[in-house]
Amino acid sequence: MKLLIKSAVIVSKGHPLNGKKTDILIENDVITSISNNIDIKDAEVFTADNLHVSIGWMDMRANFCDPGFEHREDLHTGLNAAAKGGFTAVALVPSTHPPVHSKSQVEYILKNTQGTITQVFPMGCISQNREGKDMAEMYDMKLAGAVAFTDDKRPVQNAGLLLRALQYNKLFNGLVINFAEDKYIAADGKVNEGITSTKLGLKGIPALAEELMIERDIYLAEYADAPLHFTCISAARSVAIIKKAQQKGLKITADVAAHNLYFDDSVLENFDSNYKVKPPFRTQTDIAALIEGIKDETISVICSDHSPLEIELKDREFDHAGFGIIALQTTFATANAALKNKVKLEDWLETITRNPRKILGIEIPEIKEGVKANLTLFNPDLNWELKPEDIVSKSKNTPFIGKKLNGKPLAIINKGKFNIC
Repeated sequence: MKLLIKSAVIVSKGHPLNGKKTDILIENDVITSISNNIDIKDAEVFTADNLHVSIGWMDMRANFCDPGFEHREDLHTGLNAAAKGGFTAVALVPSTHPPVHSKSQVEYILKNTQGTITQVFPMGCISQNREGKDMAEMYDMKLAGAVAFTDDKRPVQNAGLLLRALQYNKLFNGLVINFAEDKYIAADGKVNEGITSTKLGLKGIPALAEELMIERDIYLAEYADAPLHFTCISAARSVAIIKKAQQKGLKITADVAAHNLYFDDSVLENFDSNYKVKPPFRTQTDIAALIEGIKDETISVICSDHSPLEIELKDREFDHAGFGIIALQTTFATANAALKNKVKLEDWLETITRNPRKILGIEIPEIKEGVKANLTLFNPDLNWELKPEDIVSKSKNTPFIGKKLNGKPLAIINKGKFNIC
């Protein structure tokens, strides 16, 4: 491949050319020149209005449902959605059937995603079958290629199990990720507990269910002197608790789903089940605190929380509908809209470029001559609309169809491949 990217603004915090427009030449998978007015005759040229370039984006949590739930998504369609969304890397949650709780499942995912432009990083379970009883074969999975361990959205309720998992992972530099929800407080809630849930007559999930679990888990992580990552936080007080722990020097990190920065619970007034997610959309106060958490780096990652579901689980009464939306193709636009004029683009792009890789211990790409090209090209101001025919996922459970979106990936480059988004 010989590709010339013309007149692209580099967006990379700390880069000597950050904010500057330049040309980038890629030959045989390697960036060979970064300069103004590169002129070469036998290269494919890519140019676009308002073209920007960053290191390749990474999504820290998506569900490709394969094996076991391939009618929702499979590795092939999931990777297509990731590439279409501008991602050159994605970490997969282990909530498949069977769950990824042994090295054979890790090997299955890696074997079936070889050679793809978007690189896959599997996560393994903390517990066997995600049942929260016995620890899974985490060390074996780490050796096979698992980058972290989580029971996805089945929070580890057993404090002793989580403590042992933290202590065990510390021995081999593993990472435990927990979804913070006390299931006994959340019970069978459907939406955020508050004015909207009362008005609509829907059972609420109080923010307390998240906050209490975060407090407990931080105590356990401090006792074990081990790193811990919280996924999909959603409440204002959660941000404050995590910030306090970080100020004490504890190795606590957190991510937030892009759609939890964009929607509040007022969107539920029409009982549209496409807005039913876990954690639920909360209030504008919570959103303001989450954005402030990104601004001061308390929250270091924005994720897609891509959760495909078949129509039978969404097209039904709100109470009985499944939680989750597909989001890989809209994550950038969602975060871009939520953070515009509040957090600098170069700052929040760290949450989908360097920070996920740093937390997971993955090599971070660079925009530098002599290194392999791993890049995302995008227009942060492009207005577009998501149409049903644009969706490449098998499932269509998204509230973004027909909505005007702002900011779009244009192409990705990775592993010697070039793909238009």
